[in-house]
Amino acid sequence: MTSMNIATGSTPRRFSRILGVGSYRPGRVVDNEEICRLIDSDPEWIEARSGIFTRHFADAGETIPAMGARAAEKALSAAGTHPADLSCVVLATMSYLHQAPPAAAACAAELGTHGAAAFDLGAACAGFSHGLAVANSLVASGQAEHVLVVGSERMSDIVDPRDRSTAFIFGDGAGAAVVGPADEPGIGPTVWGTDTEGLHAIEQSRSFTELRDDPLARWPFLEMAGATVFRWAIGAVAEVCAQAAEAAGVPLRDIAAFVPHQANVRIIDAAVKTMGLSPSVAVARTVREDGNVSGASVPLALDTLTAGGRIRPGDLVLTAGFGSGLGYSAQVLLAP
Repeated sequence: MTSMNIATGSTPRRFSRILGVGSYRPGRVVDNEEICRLIDSDPEWIEARSGIFTRHFADAGETIPAMGARAAEKALSAAGTHPADLSCVVLATMSYLHQAPPAAAACAAELGTHGAAAFDLGAACAGFSHGLAVANSLVASGQAEHVLVVGSERMSDIVDPRDRSTAFIFGDGAGAAVVGPADEPGIGPTVWGTDTEGLHAIEQSRSFTELRDDPLARWPFLEMAGATVFRWAIGAVAEVCAQAAEAAGVPLRDIAAFVPHQANVRIIDAAVKTMGLSPSVAVARTVREDGNVSGASVPLALDTLTAGGRIRPGDLVLTAGFGSGLGYSAQVLLAP
């Protein structure tokens, strides 16, 4: 098993690692033909532009906390832990429309935890990666024993089905990981930040307060300057990932799997080429079947590759999240 070469000093330290992952996809599969009924486009254009063929849309009962709980149950089972073992629940989401109680608290209640801290993390498509950074710090510092990190999204609630620039991109779903103590580094240092020059490239340009003040106001759908985001991501993703590998003391040649945010196949392929990753590296391209599931895309993809045997226990996995803000984060993980 390959390890991370992180300086630890002479004093014994406690570390953390992912113990188990899980995911949940809504039952309704929406293909490009259905999307094109409401936009001026065709499936071939969508597939060529994004690599997306299908996505999943949640029904009324598949709420963000409920989907998160289903993914979490699988992660807990894979980790050999129970809800009672959790010290903290962190739920990353950008699409939760019910602010109180927090989605994390509702998810914790659905799981049957008692006493665990629970809070939401709003970092859009970088949310899960940010959540892993928080979990790593909590466990390694001894402030928590087991932390559940969830990404859960209903992007169909905030995307205009008639907007040709966004309607085909996003989907719904959830993924989760259980982070617990380890004797050696299992989550590398997080390289993260925000490029605020692109602050408005992905945004809800209207506030929900407009609906309060004017019942006839247009729903504040998500809007995106696709070309701007694409150009930024093409350059930024590979650079941040290379920095994360260096921070973990891992040469890119030792990476066994690459699990970036699933925004666009062309962005993923460009990052692979720029970093010079070997053809033997397992690269997540679940965007083809799931679309962009924002904060849930990394754990969904991580679980998919794990369940399919393309990621094996102890593999070094390079992950990255990036999106609205423009926020980004990346880290190297030891696969559970």
